[in-house]
This record gives sequence, C-alpha cells and structure tokens, in this order.
Amino acid sequence: MKRVVITGAGTINALGHDVPETLAAMREGRCGIGQLEFRDVERLSIQIGGQIKGFEAEGHFNRQQMTLYDRFTQFTLMAAREAIKQSGLEFSGDLANRAGVVLGTAGGGVSTWDDNYRAVYEEGKNRVHPFVVPKLMMNAAASHVSMEYNLRGPSFTVSTACASSNHAMAQAFQMVRSGMSPAMITGGSESMLCFGGIKAWEGLRVMSRDACRPFSANRNGMVQGEGAGIFVFEEYDHARARGAEIMAEVAGYAMSSDAADIVMPSKQGASRAIAGALRDGGIAADKVGYINAHGTGTAANDKTECAAVADVFGRHADRLMISSTKSMHGHLIGATGAVELLACIMALRDGIIAPTIGYEEFDPECALDVVPNEAREAKVEVALSNAFAFGGLNAVLALKRV
Repeated sequence: MKRVVITGAGTINALGHDVPETLAAMREGRCGIGQLEFRDVERLSIQIGGQIKGFEAEGHFNRQQMTLYDRFTQFTLMAAREAIKQSGLEFSGDLANRAGVVLGTAGGGVSTWDDNYRAVYEEGKNRVHPFVVPKLMMNAAASHVSMEYNLRGPSFTVSTACASSNHAMAQAFQMVRSGMSPAMITGGSESMLCFGGIKAWEGLRVMSRDACRPFSANRNGMVQGEGAGIFVFEEYDHARARGAEIMAEVAGYAMSSDAADIVMPSKQGASRAIAGALRDGGIAADKVGYINAHGTGTAANDKTECAAVADVFGRHADRLMISSTKSMHGHLIGATGAVELLACIMALRDGIIAPTIGYEEFDPECALDVVPNEAREAKVEVALSNAFAFGGLNAVLALKRV
C-alpha cells in the first residue's frame, strides 16, 4: 500500500478566511461565535453561531458564477484554491485523468433552498431560477472544484451528517493508498446559517443560546458554524519526487455504525471506530498524544466520547490531550471534521495543542485532560480526529508527524 501525505490545506470559517488566520485563532483560544446576522434572525430562539463575517462573494466570483454557487460551494472553492496553491500541483495529462474530488456536506445548498422556498411560499412567485437545482445539489461543490482544476478522476460527495467530511477524507485516503489516484482533493463544506437552517435545528432542542462549552459540567448544547476545510491528499513518493512540503501523514482510518439510535450516541460504536483507526494505521495506543474530539457541547455526546476514549486507551487516556475546537468555530456539521483536521496538523507540525475554550466546571464524566481554555505546547507524534454523527455513523482519522 502507498503512504499518503497532506501537501495542501485551505479553509474559510468563523476563525479566519485562510489557514494562517485560523491556526492563529486556535493558538490564541479566540472565539469566533457571535450574534447571527441574516434575515428574520429575530424570529429565532437561537441567535448565535460561528458565522463567517467580512466575506464578500462578489470579490471572488463573477455574476455568472454567482448564479451557480450556493454559499457552501463558494466556501469550498475559496478553501480549494488555497489548498491547491499551497500544494503546487498542476493537473494535466495522466494526473488530471486520475485525480479527483471527494467532499462531505450534510445540507448542501441550504441557503438556496431557503431563498427559493421564501420566493414561492412567502412572496407568491410562480417561477424560480432555472439553475436552482444545480445550485443546491449536494455534489455541486465537488463538481465545481473538478471543473475549475481539470480533475477528471473519481469525484463525488459523501453525506453522513456530522461525520460527512471525515467519511469523505477516509474515502480519498483509501483511493490514494490503494494506488487508484496519486492525489485527491478532499474535505468538506457547510452553510446552514440561515433562517430555515437554524429553525429546523431548534426543533431538536440540542442548541445553546449563549456559548459552546464542551466537557464543562455547565454545558448546555451545541452552537452551529459554517465554512469549509479542503486538503490535498497525495501519495508520499509522488510528493517527495516533486519536492513538495509535507504537512502530515494520514496513517489510518476506521468507520463504524452504532446500529442503535438515530440521535443518541453509543460508546461501543465510537470505541470501535477509534480502535479501528489505530489498528488500520498500525499505531500503538500509547503513541497517541492528541485527539481532536467531536466534542459538541451536548451532555450525551461529551460523556459518551470520553467514555469511549477511556475504553480504548485505558491508563493512557489520562496522559493524552483531548480538545474540542468547536468551542471556537462552532459545529460545522458536514464540514466540521475537515476544519478540525487543521488542529491535528498544528499539533503534529507546530507542537501547539488547540484548547477547549469556555470550560468552567469539572465534570466527573469527562475526567480527561481537555486542554481547558489555553493552548499548550507539546511534542506529538500521532493525532486522531473523531467524528460521530446522528444516525450512529462514526469516522476516525489517524495522522502522524513526518
């Protein structure tokens, strides 16, 4: 099997419009969650989120593109441009024929749905724009990345709620590792921060009205965010041959299904995914130094995840660091694992562990080192990225320092 490395990364999220801004915010423990700003927000019970501020799509896309790009596609293309530029790859010939795109999203063009439902039901219009379907479809972002960069290999979208981007990156990893493709563009994108998107989530009664406090005893729910994280996964020998900078190695992955409940997480399902990623990567449990937790800030998720970590790592669980960056950028649903992978890369490459901010009270059911409130310097050889989704769908990635 081929070794797989990351040679490019890009993002846009509530912490920053690119990777350097985002990592700086994570190092500083800065919070990107604030008051939401969009039409009819005053009608919502939940009015906070990790909303991207200061982004003007018109400065990056022409009018024709704007008719085709939902906000989640715009974010994808912005992040993809940064990642591919950093990688230095140019897609032509055999590389173009074999390279592709695998992205994750849970909602796709939610803003387009919301705008057009308003037009038909509220404003009484009898027609919508002819490109509504191409704009809102789940695979729109993947398709536009493939078209912009001449990627003619396998390209598709994965939708598994909050694990979407981790599942997508696992598929891209497997394609490169198997030799199917020398390079894949992968990650995820999401933009549900509109009236209809938040109103639907309000019904679940899992969202906080004031802050995201993962693992803290006084936590009261999750906070949504938006954005994208995109990466270039490349065959190690291919990257070395062209002198590419390597950010980290993707060493293993695992996926599992709880097969138990549509919304309540299972310790057994999470444990099997974590243990499976270690086994797939040939990694001893005591070599793991950091876990970027799913850490939503809900009582059920946080205690279940901590129990799963304790189950897999035993005594070593007390010696590893685990943090949730959702406390800073919010829960990006289908894109969340992709943005969170940046924290794993920062831990491996820079020796900086992103904190869990908003932590106020110890919870005996989350009695692990959750790196409360302040970033930490530490040498880490292996990092895990956890994603546990509604529907009981779990995906864990294991990364190594190169």
